[in-house]
Amino acid sequence: MYIEMDFNSDEALYVQLCNQIILGIATAQFQEGEQLPSVRQLAETIGINMHTVNKAYAILQREGFVKIDRRRGAIIAVDLNKLEALAEANEDLSVVLARAMCKGISRNEIHDLVDEIYNRYGG
Repeated sequence: MYIEMDFNSDEALYVQLCNQIILGIATAQFQEGEQLPSVRQLAETIGINMHTVNKAYAILQREGFVKIDRRRGAIIAVDLNKLEALAEANEDLSVVLARAMCKGISRNEIHDLVDEIYNRYGG
């Protein structure tokens, strides 16, 4: 498992960790049912506080990307509720697209970018 943290970023470490795991799921680096490292193990491996990893795992659980098993720890278990996922994507994309429009990015540029990103994840 490869997780890359940017310690110079303004983005919180737990957010970076969540995003790295979500990207790993999207690119099939992590498979359904796969066990993630323990909180302690992952914290030591990437050099961050255990509470940061714990917070990331809790968020991933709440968002439906992992389930927490008392014996096995964090397990990749993607919630396949498509309508909920579409509503969440709509909310997230609305802000991203508004920012892009304010910066003068065209509809065609956005479409090209979305296609490029979607294709990275096997779309």
